[in-house]
Amino acid sequence: MRGFWLSPMYKSPMKDFGYDISDFRDIQDEYGTMDDFRNQIAEAKRLGLKVILDYVPNHSSDKHEWFIKSVNREPGYEDYYVWRDGKPDPDGSGKLLPPNNWVTSGMRGSAWQWNEQRQQYYYHLFTAQQPDLNFRNPTVVQEMKDVLSFWLDVGVDGFRIDSVGCMFEVPADENGDFPDEPLSGTTEDQEDFDYLKHIHTIDRPENVEMVYEWRQLLEDYQKEHGGDTRILMTESWSGLDIIKPYFRNIRGVEGAQMPFNFRLITELNADSSAYDFKNVIDSWMAIVDDQHSANWVLGNHDRGRVASRLGIERADGIAMIELTLPGVSVTYQGEEIAMIDVDISFEQTVDPLGCNEGRENYAAKSRDPVRTPFQWDDSNLAGFTSGTTTWLPVGPNYKTTNVKVQEADPKSHLNVFKSLMMLRDSDTFLYGDWSTIAVNEQVFIIVRDLKSSDTYLTVVNLGSSVQTLNLNNLVKDLPKTLYYRVVSGGSAHTVGNPVQTSAVTLQAYEAFVLRTRRSEDRKMRGEICERWLA
Repeated sequence: MRGFWLSPMYKSPMKDFGYDISDFRDIQDEYGTMDDFRNQIAEAKRLGLKVILDYVPNHSSDKHEWFIKSVNREPGYEDYYVWRDGKPDPDGSGKLLPPNNWVTSGMRGSAWQWNEQRQQYYYHLFTAQQPDLNFRNPTVVQEMKDVLSFWLDVGVDGFRIDSVGCMFEVPADENGDFPDEPLSGTTEDQEDFDYLKHIHTIDRPENVEMVYEWRQLLEDYQKEHGGDTRILMTESWSGLDIIKPYFRNIRGVEGAQMPFNFRLITELNADSSAYDFKNVIDSWMAIVDDQHSANWVLGNHDRGRVASRLGIERADGIAMIELTLPGVSVTYQGEEIAMIDVDISFEQTVDPLGCNEGRENYAAKSRDPVRTPFQWDDSNLAGFTSGTTTWLPVGPNYKTTNVKVQEADPKSHLNVFKSLMMLRDSDTFLYGDWSTIAVNEQVFIIVRDLKSSDTYLTVVNLGSSVQTLNLNNLVKDLPKTLYYRVVSGGSAHTVGNPVQTSAVTLQAYEAFVLRTRRSEDRKMRGEICERWLA
């Protein structure tokens, strides 16, 4: 099964790239109409692709009618959001201070915004234009379930749940007050998110229970309407102990099929060794039982591109690691052609996280460098638009790093990527066992094997020195000869050629996938181009 996940395209004032939603049931004008979206779904189904929507339950826009009604205390909407009275300033000035010390995530300063009309503060984990919905209000819970049902009726196949660990805050005390969060001790900057330990606002157990309810909604929808399983993906950057229950609880209640695995992003960098890769991969697999699938995420719209983080010279090898591991791979647009982060000036910055930091520190927080337009070809604006400008500047390397150029180069990153994607359809990768080997600091190996099918070895040199291996000393029962199945762009080897198992040499940063039998090569050019670039 293959599909694509769309970032928010709902009605929005666009204060945070569409994550500030003013209507959960309509399409933002510049993205098209609801008819356009239905046509997109129909075309996706024709191509055998699933359509996954970004579902943003934690908050709405302050322009949403719910918030406007809540500000006005309209009956039924008074508690749609998290409102609290201010605290009198101890200086006797009569000024009302925020209810407690909670701070925003990435936006700096208090997470409480004064509303003059209602004469209360409202809570916003993110920007002040994104007030948090009150998930302790059953009406809000049902309202957001109805949003899921609406889009299921439109025809989507599932949802990626944004900021899943942020929906519930600690229950208020008998006086309706929220406690302060304790200091972290990691920074003295009182406006920084890291100033506090977020024990009252992040990773509450109620968040997981809500995911179970949403999974049940999707299961019930399938029973009533038929069709394939609808998918839930969850976004949380927390530790494995927090992530594991999102799969299923100890009572057997099912949650998300895909709690996103960000550990290839958070735990690895350009200095990571093969031992680090093994530890990160094996520790994730340890929390995935036989009833669920692993997943692997190398990058997304919030973190630096993988070719920039880990090095462009490792791009093919890292793709081989991700795409030959068991389970689901998640590709952020541009990874398939090894796009890199783009330098964005402060004047060009549009990300509120960067803008809020000011000229001196914007680059440390801005996510704009990873969000630049996809590079299709070497024409004006990289073929991304027929217009005269783009929201963010196109990367300066678009003349050489683009789909058109790489399609014509059999050793390009794009064609390596396509070869790997095709390989994933083989029985060994669909049903086979797996193991990982850290040979030394530089060389990492993934073994995929299945009885009566080819065994495959992904062999990656993460370092800058030549490495020679006797694979017989590392993997049992290998034949004397293996065959190159996929090779990195800079490799001198040719797909289909043999190599002696006892003498496998990797040049600096070289990577390849070897197999035990020289079975018939499937056509990569026409078949994969039609499948992936139609």
